[in-house]
Amino acid sequence: MTQTSIIVTGGAGFIGANFVQQWIAHESATLINLDKLTYAGNLASLSTVESNPKYIFTHADIGDFDAVSALLAQRHPVAVVNFAAESHVDRSIHGPGEFVRTNLVGTFQLLEAVRAYWSALTVDARQRFRFLHVSTDEVYGSLQPGEAPFTERTPYAPNSPYSASKAGSDHLVRAYHHTYGLPTITTNCSNNYGPYQFPEKLIPLVILNALAGKPLPIYGDGLNVRDWLYVGDHCTAIRLALSRGRHGEVYNIGGNNERANIDVVRTICRILDELRPAASRKPYESLISFVADRPGHDRRYAIDARKSSDELGWRPAETFESGIRKTVRWYLDNQDWVQGVVSGEYRKWMEKNYGVREAT
Repeated sequence: MTQTSIIVTGGAGFIGANFVQQWIAHESATLINLDKLTYAGNLASLSTVESNPKYIFTHADIGDFDAVSALLAQRHPVAVVNFAAESHVDRSIHGPGEFVRTNLVGTFQLLEAVRAYWSALTVDARQRFRFLHVSTDEVYGSLQPGEAPFTERTPYAPNSPYSASKAGSDHLVRAYHHTYGLPTITTNCSNNYGPYQFPEKLIPLVILNALAGKPLPIYGDGLNVRDWLYVGDHCTAIRLALSRGRHGEVYNIGGNNERANIDVVRTICRILDELRPAASRKPYESLISFVADRPGHDRRYAIDARKSSDELGWRPAETFESGIRKTVRWYLDNQDWVQGVVSGEYRKWMEKNYGVREAT
């Protein structure tokens, strides 16, 4: 092996693809992207790096122990970064089984393959190796207005099949460090937004529906609060955690941008009014439609990221205002990518999730 490499799982997904692009732009190590290519895995998101000699793609499932083991033996990575996950709460409500299979069982199989590979390394190589597991703030449950933000010591209290499956995977990663000594790091992030996000999520959904003149569906009263983190800032934090993070530690990564969903939607509408006015000349806010809330909808998430700041030297570069403007402009400028994603299957999913929710 003449060249250092890392393996990234789920690198064709939203956050993974942004990470792959940032890694190729700023790091010297070769990146091997292992992705199952589910509905949210899109190789078109990686077209800018696909011919780069530092980038290699492998089509495989993290739950396939033999495939992962063979890749580890072939590539000899110094790190594995695990993005691979089913990640949409609404989909987990309709079909929790796939979330348990991928997020919990898949992570277990990945850990087993990595543990076997790591155990066979030399002492020096074992000390240099790292397994970084990317998780979510949703494992901590829901906050009420005025409650202090989540810290790394906040007890887990997941409220959806998605967050429960991610909580289980976090616990497995912790256990593999404490039981076997595997050098793990876990990051728990707040709500990401930015380029290449699949349009089932709030921000791209609102942008694309508004441009099409369709209703902008808002759950409940629209006052559910999230801490919004620009995906490029998140990727920078992960690179820093990989290089500077302490083995066995957890790092919360947040944007320090708490916003109610309705305020996020209104901000997007105002930016679109400016950049791409509707043919009708009506403001896009006129398309807002409140629909029945989803079951178990967490009221508020907020992240205390002081540990990441203190230990990793990380702070978000984007405010919500700068990040959301960049995001809206990206979707306006990349309609070919959008049209490639908005397939018949996606339309059927939208009807399944929103068609049954009567306007309120």
